[in-house]
Amino acid sequence: MPPFKRRNATQSLLFWVFLISISLSFADATPSSIHRFPFETTIDALYHTIEFNNSSPSYEAFNHALNGYYKLKIANLISPREIITIIDFKRSANQKRLWVIDLKNKKVLFHTLTAHGRNSGDEHAQFFSNTRNSNQSSLGFFITGNTYIGKHGTSLKLHGIEPGINDNAETRAIVMHGAEYVSESHIKKYGRLGRSFGCPAVPVELHEALINTLANKTCLFIYYPDPIYIAQSAFKSEN
Repeated sequence: MPPFKRRNATQSLLFWVFLISISLSFADATPSSIHRFPFETTIDALYHTIEFNNSSPSYEAFNHALNGYYKLKIANLISPREIITIIDFKRSANQKRLWVIDLKNKKVLFHTLTAHGRNSGDEHAQFFSNTRNSNQSSLGFFITGNTYIGKHGTSLKLHGIEPGINDNAETRAIVMHGAEYVSESHIKKYGRLGRSFGCPAVPVELHEALINTLANKTCLFIYYPDPIYIAQSAFKSEN
């Protein structure tokens, strides 16, 4: 996808104010404040209540994702719609590893394949980057933006909100879009899912419905038990 236009000075200032607001909000995001949300269960109970139909993300991925989601919710930085997307890169690319979860109704809206960057690995993603032209995926928390029509059809802007980890997503043109190489037929033909330039590409037959569900300030979390990410991320898991 063509790179997005460079931010002007006002946009850049607003972006950094946005990141600072996250940091300030974290100071007040204690476990007791998290429990003030209209969720009656703990993260552990929620994990075992959602209808995953015997194919759930790892508990580690879910725990990281929900802790970050609650912090973003406290800071009023995401939509009031109780939707979270989790991508578990610990799984093989040949397995469905993207979940869109309706937390209010405790059900999975989408569970599907998704690609990682071509330089992140073959069947298994292992290497991650925030650098332009690296053709690697980035980890961490993203807030979804608007949809637009690109060369892959309906696509979704992703705003990386973790400095030094994924905040170059916009200049790298890391977006969600549909791709023919994200399919069971591609796996059968080549032995593994196709790869992107770093975008979490999804199956063509699902991409419009999936993207329209996620658009406009929902939380997306890309997980891998990478020690560098875990050490650097401000979104620390709470017990």
